[in-house]
Amino acid sequence: MERKKIKNLILCALFVCLISIGAFIKIPIPVVPFTLQFLFTSLAGILLGGNLGAFSVLIYTLMGLLGFPIFAGGGGFSYILKPTFGYIVGFIVGTYYTGKIANKNTNPSYKRILIANFVGLSIVYIFGMIYYYFISKFYLGNNIGIYTLFIYCFVLAIPGDILLCIVGAIVGKKLIPLLKKGL
Repeated sequence: MERKKIKNLILCALFVCLISIGAFIKIPIPVVPFTLQFLFTSLAGILLGGNLGAFSVLIYTLMGLLGFPIFAGGGGFSYILKPTFGYIVGFIVGTYYTGKIANKNTNPSYKRILIANFVGLSIVYIFGMIYYYFISKFYLGNNIGIYTLFIYCFVLAIPGDILLCIVGAIVGKKLIPLLKKGL
């Protein structure tokens, strides 16, 4: 039992590191930066399950809020006032549901993992876009329209995120047996 706890702790720490690194692998697009954070948060859910995966993302988020510059735009408690912080909150919830759906059985199919990734991505977008809208409108005083929000926060980012869902499903499906063997 103790060995399993140590393994889980190491895997959670690994994903905190991977998500942090993913924040700095950026493809510049207007408004919302495209990073590899989603790939690593979805893999956390797939490989660690809903609870441990979401815990990893929560630890990442808390470290960023404590001032570690691990978010795509830095770190610190004031980051909650950035319009993109909603995506980080969405990562926590999305990872949880990705993990719960993907791990409903012990050897999930590629299709199940892909569906889990798309559900997680949908959650990330819902949290991210709603938060972006409210922070922009009520805190920053930018009266962003729904159409503009949709274009910049969805249309421009969705092709890359669909690709990340596919890559995450392929990688996750390959890694699940390795984790079960104890690697």
